[in-house]
Amino acid sequence: MVNNNILTEYKNKRVLITGHTGFKGSWLVYALYKAGAILKGYALAPDTDPSIYKLIEDDISIQSVIADINNGERLEKEVIEFQPDFIFHLAAQPLVRRSYKEPVNTFSTNVIGTANVLNALAKLEKPCTAVLITTDKVYENREWHYAYRETDRLGGCDPYSASKACAELVINSYTQSFFNPSKFDTHKKAVASVRAGNVIGGGDWSEDRLIPDIARALANDNDIIIRNPNAIRPWQHVLEPVFGYLQLATLLTANPLKFSGAWNFGPFNADNLPVINIAQQAIATWGKGKIDQQVDRNAVHEAGLLKLDISKAINELGWKPAMNTAAAIERTIRWYKSFYEEGKTASALLEADFLFYQTLFVK
Repeated sequence: MVNNNILTEYKNKRVLITGHTGFKGSWLVYALYKAGAILKGYALAPDTDPSIYKLIEDDISIQSVIADINNGERLEKEVIEFQPDFIFHLAAQPLVRRSYKEPVNTFSTNVIGTANVLNALAKLEKPCTAVLITTDKVYENREWHYAYRETDRLGGCDPYSASKACAELVINSYTQSFFNPSKFDTHKKAVASVRAGNVIGGGDWSEDRLIPDIARALANDNDIIIRNPNAIRPWQHVLEPVFGYLQLATLLTANPLKFSGAWNFGPFNADNLPVINIAQQAIATWGKGKIDQQVDRNAVHEAGLLKLDISKAINELGWKPAMNTAAAIERTIRWYKSFYEEGKTASALLEADFLFYQTLFVK
């Protein structure tokens, strides 16, 4: 659970979000818009059709800058002009399989892009809190049932995971070199990184992701093709980490020395489920569908087992998951079914989920 008053902390605050046109970025934008924040986004144009950002854009208020995170000069200009109180950095090349096709772009966007954000932050002559989002895949994955803690070794076989592990090193370097928490009174910058589990929710239409692939298949009466049926992931509804980021940022602002560093956000270990279970529950929720398992022995490497230890967030932030995985899957699949079969708008569906989370899960 999170603090029920968390959104009030952002009313009239200036918040810059990189990657605001993406799936998770759009949910964060919506939450901050509802909180009454003054918003600016910096990202590439959406690369999916449909796009959740495009679907809700007319119903929110945000200054949207369409530009590349690799353009450090442009990013610095936009940051300095906006004078943010908070920065949430989500801009990334976020897909594992695409990273094999575009390794250089993946490393540039995820590593240099992160450095560009931190460099712009260093040029900002006012207090600012920055939360930089990486991934649960930053850890050197040994395919064991041990849940990874924030102090475990970073690594990554695939270019995406390795690039995000590199981004964590960049964040730590900038924090120690320019934003050391012990010298906060001098630089006035508070910085933390967050590593979220596999995030699901309505409005994700990315390629090669399980839930979007399932939703497309069910909406079009196609079989659900599953590549890695036994792969285990830490699934969580998108509002879980979104509210976690918001809570962390407010605590970080109040006490940079205590809350700086890395944080895991994910489900309880009992909710780390195999891919096949997710597909089966999706079919049960939608009311139709068939699974076609197509295990490719020559496929590129993807982690088969991944769990996160979230005890630090529970004990120190007072955050914990509000939904179990079953509830998150049901909510997500009903979102897509309502969108495809009932013609409900993305804004209406985000609003419903937002209110549902607040009234039933946030205490």
